[in-house]
Amino acid sequence: MSARDRLVLPFREIGIGDIAAVGGKNASLGEMIAHLASLGVRVPDGFAVSSEAFWLHLRGAGIEQWVYSRLDDLDISDTARLAAVAAEIREKVASSPLPTPVRDQVMEAYRSLSESSGADEIDVAVRSSATAEDLPTASFAGQQETYLNIRGETALDTAVRACMASLFTDRAIAYRVKNKFEHRGVALSVGVQRMVRSDAAPDGCAGTMFTLDTESGFRGVVMIDASWGLGESVVKGRVSPDEYWVHKETARAGRRSVIRKELGEKAVKLIYAREGLQAARSVREVDVPARDRSRFTLTEDEALSLARWAMVVEEHYAKTAGRTAESVPMDLEWAKDGRTGELFILQARPETVHSRKTAGAPFEVFRLKTSQEPILTGKAVGARVGVGVVRVVRSTADLPAFKEGEVLVAEMTDPDWEPVLRKAAAVVTDRGGRTCHAAIVSREMGLPCVVGTATGSESLRDGTTITVSCAEGEVGKVYEGRQPFQREVIEPESLPRSRVPLMLNLADPGQAFRLCQLPAASVAGVGLMRTEFLVSNWIGVHPMALVHPDRVADPAVRKQIRQRARAYPSLPEFFVDRLASGIAQIGAAFFPRPVIVRFSDFKTNEYAGLLGGEAFEPSEENPMLGFRGASRYYDDRYREGFGLECAAIRRVRDDMGLTNITVMIPFCRTPQEGERVLAEMERHGLRRADNGLQVYIMCEIPNNVIRADEFSDLFDGFSIGSNDLTQLTLGVDRDSDLLTHLFDERDPGVKRLIETVIERAHAKGRKVGICGEAPSNYPEFAEWLASVGIDSMSLSPDSLPGVAARLSGAPGERSAP
Repeated sequence: MSARDRLVLPFREIGIGDIAAVGGKNASLGEMIAHLASLGVRVPDGFAVSSEAFWLHLRGAGIEQWVYSRLDDLDISDTARLAAVAAEIREKVASSPLPTPVRDQVMEAYRSLSESSGADEIDVAVRSSATAEDLPTASFAGQQETYLNIRGETALDTAVRACMASLFTDRAIAYRVKNKFEHRGVALSVGVQRMVRSDAAPDGCAGTMFTLDTESGFRGVVMIDASWGLGESVVKGRVSPDEYWVHKETARAGRRSVIRKELGEKAVKLIYAREGLQAARSVREVDVPARDRSRFTLTEDEALSLARWAMVVEEHYAKTAGRTAESVPMDLEWAKDGRTGELFILQARPETVHSRKTAGAPFEVFRLKTSQEPILTGKAVGARVGVGVVRVVRSTADLPAFKEGEVLVAEMTDPDWEPVLRKAAAVVTDRGGRTCHAAIVSREMGLPCVVGTATGSESLRDGTTITVSCAEGEVGKVYEGRQPFQREVIEPESLPRSRVPLMLNLADPGQAFRLCQLPAASVAGVGLMRTEFLVSNWIGVHPMALVHPDRVADPAVRKQIRQRARAYPSLPEFFVDRLASGIAQIGAAFFPRPVIVRFSDFKTNEYAGLLGGEAFEPSEENPMLGFRGASRYYDDRYREGFGLECAAIRRVRDDMGLTNITVMIPFCRTPQEGERVLAEMERHGLRRADNGLQVYIMCEIPNNVIRADEFSDLFDGFSIGSNDLTQLTLGVDRDSDLLTHLFDERDPGVKRLIETVIERAHAKGRKVGICGEAPSNYPEFAEWLASVGIDSMSLSPDSLPGVAARLSGAPGERSAP
């Protein structure tokens, strides 16, 4: 008997070719068990109730024609009518008894599964698997129901019928209509899978996993979401989960390439209810203890194991489809058994948003033009901006009042709200992470969505106008009123190729995965990564206060410092890990293109503004010319802080394998000071030339030019900081409003210094780039730099297209601006 004709099939007997018989989800489970178990990928066993059993159920109950006649000509925009018809159909399907052949085969398969697990009755998950589900062009994610902790034949019978009925949820009906699937052309197979006890203490957890970055579509990472308990809390957006990113290329090389992890709140979790209850009451939600909220769910070894499995799955599906690796990005769910510590893949399906986009496809860039502070923040989903009137939705009873173009605000969204979500200008939720239902649907619909705001549904008021911005990095922001913004479409493949390599100035790692997808021919790498952004925004604590918290006098400040570092084994490790993560995200995004990371260059007044900073910083009359840059690194007042910066670089290069990272020393006044810094780096495990490490120096002091020959003997290259070089050449405070008319990087004296350092560095075989603002601000200055032999220019991202166009012609030829 073929798979198409049998009513119940063990997972081990089905594969990707059986979608018509068992749906996409079940076919994928069988495929992984058959082909990937030998490669170490662990998938819980189970069986599929076929799509033929679904049709037999409708026909045996005498309701097939009645069901589809109710759906003919149903107007899905009439949400009240849609809800009524859908509920009526589900009640009929769920209440009708299974045909005897179907029930007999289901129970026989359940008894066999229980026996193979060494029990009379085991607990199982009952999941839907539609025959049009999990295709690269249609996800059907969340359209049907899943029932967890189902034990015993009576409960299983009820859950199978309820699962079949869920083909007719409001959202599933609307999704089929919207995506032009015929109702009669989609059947539902039911998957019955051994449960993984991810609810079991102390370390049971579960979540989702994508073989790309879900926001940018960057294919070079695996992204993992994780929370305590059963995975439905992550999928449905009931928690803000932990997040992990693993860089694929270096992971394949055996490196410890968890390039970033973020601690989520994880306020609640789903656990088993009492044994033997009916399907609807088989799990319950409980609060997570404070100590578990404050620790990561997965170890780095576990995150790496999951990521490697995800890559194996992705490679297998690409091979099956006759395509190259990473051309079939995957969306997976996983779980960790709290009793045994074992990891499992629960399901895998093609990702359906970014996989539809072709390489080099145009992408939109939104720029918000406001100086206002946001009234609310959360995680950004979709790099867009939306404006509309607030509509707080607390239950389905509020949906009929929702109007086209409003901003839907809720504690969390429900899959049944999808017909209304299509009308929204933006979405704001209190809970959820980047892979929850609200995020997935918003991404698919092209809506800006801010998840995990904690208080959005309470602080935002119906009828008020707000601007929802997901275009400012990974932090989503909500502003009062209608804020101005610009929209630009960039055609990556049409970017002109400059005759001088162009690089980017970056500080926020949240922009890296999008920007790195610009063609390598147009973007040669990152010419300046400012670590000050990470120290201010990701860490917020003075590094010396983490080494010597006892020297922070205020107990309240010490408490804040401990709270920020609560998930880490020590305060210094918090700094090293956070700094390494930000550097690694940018390094991984552009790998193997070079990324030049500048060590910290805060002034003393800026350092003092960090938590605990006042205890470690002197008061200076002129911090711009004071204790900054290189002079700090070998001084006892900061030496240990510099050691943490070096430890972060060492972790990124040596442990994660991101050897494209070059480091740069700012504000180095003399060659002798340069020697002391290099010696200090070596003391902390960073020796120039070891493992290919290059060390650059900022050229921002006239003495860097005057003694360029000596600096060239110490360093591998120069990067001109045109702001400081202009300030110190002209004797003009660059921050003075009174002297702005005198501050000009194009002054002949400044240009003479630039030309001189290029000439002297080249004579020593050293490269010279520029990372100041001048080439971005003055196109003719960029042309002059090219004419005098600059090796690269590092620009702000929004300046890149214009400068590239101007420099795309042959030397001496004026290109179109």
